[in-house]
Amino acid sequence: MLDYAAYIAGLPKVLAAAEVLFRDADGRVLLVRTTYREDGRWALPGGGVESDTGESPRRAARREVREELGIGTGPGALLAVDWVHGEQRPPVVVHLYDGGVLDGARQAAIVLQEEELAEWRTVAPDGPEAEALAAPGVLRRVRAALAARAAGGGPVELEDGLPADG
Repeated sequence: MLDYAAYIAGLPKVLAAAEVLFRDADGRVLLVRTTYREDGRWALPGGGVESDTGESPRRAARREVREELGIGTGPGALLAVDWVHGEQRPPVVVHLYDGGVLDGARQAAIVLQEEELAEWRTVAPDGPEAEALAAPGVLRRVRAALAARAAGGGPVELEDGLPADG
């Protein structure tokens, strides 16, 4: 009979991540350009959940915003959960939280973590700039979350940024 540790080691693997969706007063969303993405695509603030230390997705979102943007704002409501397939890695379950509206003062307080982020900007989620900058899956996730939020629903369940099959 397998011992418990061997049983756990043999289970399928999945990664977890947390992102925060910030908007400005005009409804544009905050995107960040990372220093490590090989495809050059922009993303949302956030990152991996350090589950081996007991961190939850909500705590990871708070930590990542503090580390990456230098602002201490807690994540709001959960907007979406996205099962993101990948090549050469296990799937990632992305928890997308509402960061609310960043007014001018809060935007001015942003200090990027230079090791990971090169710049930030706000873009219209349905505009050509968002299409040109954001990774397609990120943009689908943003749009689905915003639509669910506007309809008073959520969180929305996604697979690669698209509504999950029921």
